[in-house]
Amino acid sequence: MGEKRILCIGLVCLDIISVVDKYPEEDSDTRCLSQRWQRGGNASNTCTVLSLLGAPCSFMGSLAPGHIADFIISDFFKRNIDASNVSWQTWGDSPCACCLVNTRTGSRTVTLYDTNLPDVTADDFQKVDLTQHRWIHWEGRNADEQIKMIQKVEDYNKSSAPEQRVTISVEIEKEREELFQLFQHGDVVFVSKDVARYLGYNSAADAVVGLYPRVQKGAYLVCAWADKGADALGPDGCIIHSSSFPPETIVDTLGAGDTFNASVIYALSNGKTLQEALTFGCRIAGKKCGLQGYDGIVS
Repeated sequence: MGEKRILCIGLVCLDIISVVDKYPEEDSDTRCLSQRWQRGGNASNTCTVLSLLGAPCSFMGSLAPGHIADFIISDFFKRNIDASNVSWQTWGDSPCACCLVNTRTGSRTVTLYDTNLPDVTADDFQKVDLTQHRWIHWEGRNADEQIKMIQKVEDYNKSSAPEQRVTISVEIEKEREELFQLFQHGDVVFVSKDVARYLGYNSAADAVVGLYPRVQKGAYLVCAWADKGADALGPDGCIIHSSSFPPETIVDTLGAGDTFNASVIYALSNGKTLQEALTFGCRIAGKKCGLQGYDGIVS
């Protein structure tokens, strides 16, 4: 049997990225410098970076048949990402995000066309062969169903030898109260800057200390804070910090958070310490911000 995979569960969408010299003024007529299609979505992007780093990985999410799905599946194949766990829906179309990237600042403005495709359910998850995976990462979406999936993995781990157990990670990115129940269901929990601020914290260090009582015993809690770097807290009670590694010129910040998460997962899954993983995550995320897309982050 080959090396076990890392499975990411969550959103995949089509990003249509328009590059402009400056953010358009109201009622103006602006020409794009360039435009491209790119497979996007948090879990999907995490898979892309994991694959580029050299980790065998799989994606699980929902798609509707059509030209968008054809492009997405082709790109998964191109990136050597197993998408055999995609749940095909028979109505609607796959989601699409339009992104405007400013060449002067590297900032991006995103508008999402959400087609309300059903997210992966616990029934869909039944077909996953847990023996083929070493790590499963959930992008917080339909939390009630995701907890049922996680409980299946927890039951599997209880009856498995330590070396066969599956590590569980969750990402809580959106300020939606129903997602906060995921805090207590991960060996590694990623909480976003937006959620931390929503819950009243003004720094990554304050967030990991204040929110750590919500996670399960022995878990790692990780919070990235853009150009301020990232902080993490584990069961030893010591706050771990990494500074950011900004590029000389910021080109494209789209997917930087997903790059950070993927890099931390990659490092931890390969036996690195929490400090090593946090620094690696910040370093690779910084490198990605100096690139258009993801090619070159490991060069």
